[in-house]
Amino acid sequence: MTRSAVPGWSRPRQAVVLVLTGVTARTCGPVATVVGSLLTAVNQGAVLLAGHLGTATFARVAANYVIPYCVASYGALSAVRQPDPAGPSSRWQPTA
Repeated sequence: MTRSAVPGWSRPRQAVVLVLTGVTARTCGPVATVVGSLLTAVNQGAVLLAGHLGTATFARVAANYVIPYCVASYGALSAVRQPDPAGPSSRWQPTA
């Protein structure tokens, strides 16, 4: 994936759209599938093979896929972040 293939973003809403669609999803999805499958095999393989399929097991398996997707998305989006066109004054500033 080249940097020019991923559109830039400057606002959180744009980042969310990119994470859920487009080049980011097509790139990070396969990464999360491979990493999640390896993590599931290592961490939950014995439980799954023994047939102990409970809610907690499904939650752990889901986390094995969601977390790598989030990490890969964060890395992809960090590379293409652009300054906010409205400038830093448009963001919330804490008061002293």
